[in-house]
Amino acid sequence: MNDRVTPAMHALPDGEAELTLVVRLPWEDVARLGQEAARLASQTQRPVTLEEAVSHRLRSARAAAHAKPAGEQPPPVPSASSVSSLPSRPPAEQARQAIERINGTA
Repeated sequence: MNDRVTPAMHALPDGEAELTLVVRLPWEDVARLGQEAARLASQTQRPVTLEEAVSHRLRSARAAAHAKPAGEQPPPVPSASSVSSLPSRPPAEQARQAIERINGTA
């Protein structure tokens, strides 16, 4: 058993809270976060971690959700017939391709 106890949440001086959590994601989502981190790094001209990319994505989603007028309806969801299905790939192949996308070698 690990004797070290890390609080799951603590307050920051700027009035925000910092959470510590573990999330299980498909490799495609990890690749998208890597792309988001690369985009942010290009904008800020400095390295950006996946944690920063997640934080930015959550903040952007929260700001976008708050910006909608109260009576606005969400955009219609495309029907299943208009979405093309992707061929099934083994998990190892999905992981390899996701890593290649993150590294920019795809």
